[in-house]
Amino acid sequence: MTTFRLLHEDAGSAARRGRLTLGHGEVDTPAFMPVATHGSVKGLTPVEIRATGAEMILSNAYHLWLRPGCDVIEAAGGLHRFMGWDGPILTDSGGYQIFSLAALARVSDDGVTFRSHIDGTAHSLTPESVIRAQERLGSDIAMILDECPPGDADRTTVCAAVERTAQWARRAVNARARADQAVFGIVQGGTHLDLRMESAHAMVELGFDGYALGGLSVGEPRPDTWRVAAATTPHLPRDQPRYFMGAGTPEDLIQLVGAGVDLFDCVLPTRLARNGTLITSQGPLVIRNACHVADPRPLDEQCACYTCTHFTRSYLRHLLIAHEPLAVTLNTLHNVTYYENFMAQIREAITSDRFSAFAETRRLTSSIGREGSTCPG
Repeated sequence: MTTFRLLHEDAGSAARRGRLTLGHGEVDTPAFMPVATHGSVKGLTPVEIRATGAEMILSNAYHLWLRPGCDVIEAAGGLHRFMGWDGPILTDSGGYQIFSLAALARVSDDGVTFRSHIDGTAHSLTPESVIRAQERLGSDIAMILDECPPGDADRTTVCAAVERTAQWARRAVNARARADQAVFGIVQGGTHLDLRMESAHAMVELGFDGYALGGLSVGEPRPDTWRVAAATTPHLPRDQPRYFMGAGTPEDLIQLVGAGVDLFDCVLPTRLARNGTLITSQGPLVIRNACHVADPRPLDEQCACYTCTHFTRSYLRHLLIAHEPLAVTLNTLHNVTYYENFMAQIREAITSDRFSAFAETRRLTSSIGREGSTCPG
């Protein structure tokens, strides 16, 4: 049984705090989901993911469909048992791959036919098969198949994607067979506010368990992303969760929480960690820079994660330069912990009706960090 309870709405913004109850546990919102595309958050074990404070993760049904296959995962007892994670999981449908792997895909009203990026074999996705795949995986939240046009698409293309996504959404609703799995509709429309409203109303009419803002952060200017999100959320049910797909930077999170969004995911913290960029309370820190070669300080004195309480910047730089796998684990552990702590601070600010002041303080901190991000003192 999926429930969402609003606990508090900030007095000075549209930010809200809630609690999402799913089959595998509760999630306090606003929440950030680490990305486990292939059933793994790169560099971390499930125990380490828990240590970051994360309550829900995101996996990708498209990638798991291709490898190892839904039959393998279903035979193992579902995705939770297969990957050893006992908390909630949201699975993305593969709609974004229509956009990101466009050269391999062909879209029609029936669905998507594509060649696997792994071995070139032919496959097809339909609204019905995507729901069935996620039911076999056993995720707590399943996303419908949608069409995600690029950020620079013309209005005619975006309009067609809105209509096709609505058609697919109706078929997805009719294909549902599991009452214990939530299904979220996806609002499309590019940066065209009238198309966003049209898509939002079509999704709400179908009565999903939650709603996502898709087709943003795909190339459009970030101020447009924030503007569209703020204009769309009032058209979504107040008593159901709202999910922004693919939000990345702390600044994005601040802006979108302030617009009334509850759930987020992005590969940014884990990808930056693998490349040696650490997110700290003073802004981004590039650990490979020579100024850290003998630096005895912790990565971030305000962070209590395992990395920051046990290791120096000097050691972290050494691991990265030496290509030691431990560098990925320690860097990722810190970055994901930073994001989870950041969301906890946001929730506390909302509860105490000081989100706007918190947001302004964090913008100033981020600005200072950018100015000194090469080698902060």
